[in-house]
Amino acid sequence: MNIPDELLYTKTHEWVKKINPKEVVVGITDPAQQQLKDIVFVELPSIGKDLRAGVACAVVESVKAAYDIFAPLSGTVMKVNQKIQEKPELVNNDPYGEGWFLHIEISNPNELNNLLNPAQYRIIGESMH
Repeated sequence: MNIPDELLYTKTHEWVKKINPKEVVVGITDPAQQQLKDIVFVELPSIGKDLRAGVACAVVESVKAAYDIFAPLSGTVMKVNQKIQEKPELVNNDPYGEGWFLHIEISNPNELNNLLNPAQYRIIGESMH
């Protein structure tokens, strides 16, 4: 189970990487993509969309089920990963790299305090197996 130490996490299996104080990149964790198995479709929000922390902002479909992706932080969508719409398997193959979902310009940096550190998330990730 791969849970990088430099990222923050949510209870709903999203990861967050700070690029600068106002911008983060978001994706789903390795335990989440393992649970989903073969991802066949990803629906991403439009650029400029306002997100609220904890509200669904994207959808991932696997051969097993559709799964909502929740915004880990409030803010505005700056960029989306077009590559995963064309090749959804990138999420399975490289969830922390090529398989990222979106960049958010965060509107409330204090929300970062609500995210889980790697040790806290490992407990949740391990319970999925």
